[in-house]
Amino acid sequence: MSEQNVKIAVIVGSTRPNRVGRTIGDWAIANLPKANGATYDLIDLKEENIPFLNEPESPSTGNYQLESSKRWSEKIRDYDGYIWVTSEYNHGYSAPLKNAIDSLYAEWGKKPVAFVGYGGMGGARAIEQLAQVAAQLNMAPLSSTSHTVRILDVWSAIDENGQIKQEFVRGSFEKLENELVWWATILKQARS
Repeated sequence: MSEQNVKIAVIVGSTRPNRVGRTIGDWAIANLPKANGATYDLIDLKEENIPFLNEPESPSTGNYQLESSKRWSEKIRDYDGYIWVTSEYNHGYSAPLKNAIDSLYAEWGKKPVAFVGYGGMGGARAIEQLAQVAAQLNMAPLSSTSHTVRILDVWSAIDENGQIKQEFVRGSFEKLENELVWWATILKQARS
């Protein structure tokens, strides 16, 4: 397989005022090995201001009427893969992340998505649910525990300097990146 440069979006899915999502997203970007020729961009949903499902037509038509939807589509469509950084609220993922995903359709398809989860159980149940959503969007969800990174007991996992304590981390960014870039490269070639 010839090496292709792939673009990956790391999307922070929590928008709560007291969230740690941005800290986790920045930490993920800093800890990805970047050894496979991939480039990474952080997208923070708190900064995107995506209206709640307000298009007159279903996103599956791709016929976006609103400027906010057109901007979101343009931002997402050129990426070759994604890392969804997800909190776990009440055994699920956040409403803003679901809204951001559901506001588009074809832009996600035939691309891989990996997961960085955090919460009491490391976001495991949120990741499970998001994998099902991704599969419905014709994505390749990389949700096995060997290809995800999870932060357990997140409020104890962050030290006074805002750093993640390694003893709370499960999974490997190296394994996540290797799998994600492999799938992103294969699927980019297939889409061409």
